[in-house]
Amino acid sequence: MRIGLRPNTWIGPNTVRDPLDRTSMRVAAVAAPIRTQVAEMLRNAIISQRFEPNQRLVEKDLCEMLGVSRPSVREALRELEAEGLIRTVPNRGPVVAKLEVQEAIGIYQIRGVLEALAAKLFCQNATDAQIGELQVQAKRVEAAYKAGDIDAIISTKAAFYAVLLEGAQNPLIPNFLRLINARIIQLRRYSLSSKERMKASIHEIHEIMDAIKRRDEDAAFKASMQHIQAAAKAGIEKLSREAEQKLSEKAS
Repeated sequence: MRIGLRPNTWIGPNTVRDPLDRTSMRVAAVAAPIRTQVAEMLRNAIISQRFEPNQRLVEKDLCEMLGVSRPSVREALRELEAEGLIRTVPNRGPVVAKLEVQEAIGIYQIRGVLEALAAKLFCQNATDAQIGELQVQAKRVEAAYKAGDIDAIISTKAAFYAVLLEGAQNPLIPNFLRLINARIIQLRRYSLSSKERMKASIHEIHEIMDAIKRRDEDAAFKASMQHIQAAAKAGIEKLSREAEQKLSEKAS
């Protein structure tokens, strides 16, 4: 089995990788700890749904696939279970956790508050140079949206939020977001599944940047919250449709 991985896509340090690179799923002899590499590869496979919801993750198979020892796989599985990507089922062992609608709602709620707060703090604390850099990243996000390239959107938004969070100068915000980062990437792919949503996102990013350039804290908070709420509506609707479709298929 070969599972592809793409270079990093997220906000700030200790990021996770985007799941669609075309390299082999084998642990490399690099400086990162083996457990970290294993966790990252399994995380990417789950995010990309190459490991499907409710699929068993058999230690022996994973060891052979990755070319690593069982202790490394077990440590990685525990890490992913803490992130909510894996659950342990009695008599079955680790399986890929299904992303449920209620979980998605909760993630969007937390993300909205934290990212809106980051935008407000950015207005307060960022330098003029950081505002300029955020504008550069916003233009790259817009170009990715216009191209309809979801991988590029995820990558450029990661860079955008990296600048935003650095300028906000509250290290707790990225620390909290990191706990739900893998799910955020999954949901971002859901919310960007329609061209209409992509077009709306361009306008929303403009609203955020306009407020930030004026250093209007309240407007930046509001625009950021509205951006996440719109993404939540699109993502949850798609997730709900998929859940209903699967129920219908089981019933037929």
